[in-house]
Amino acid sequence: MRDFALYVTIGFNVLSMIGMISGILMHSGRGGGLSDMFGGGGGAALGSTSAERNLTRITTVLVLVWVMTVVALGFLLVRS
Repeated sequence: MRDFALYVTIGFNVLSMIGMISGILMHSGRGGGLSDMFGGGGGAALGSTSAERNLTRITTVLVLVWVMTVVALGFLLVRS
């Protein structure tokens, strides 16, 4: 049972890591980020601030999942 929990936790860790990396790369830096990716000026009409805000929320949740899985892996990998 412990091995199953370990493999599931590693799976969640890898998936959240990949999602977190892609979410961070889609954020706007000095440019427009997600709003410029799909056509620049037309992105503003689609509500780019809402998209950016939702992307921030999703990335925050993925960061929290990643941190929790790292802590869980720390507890699962301790050999007593």
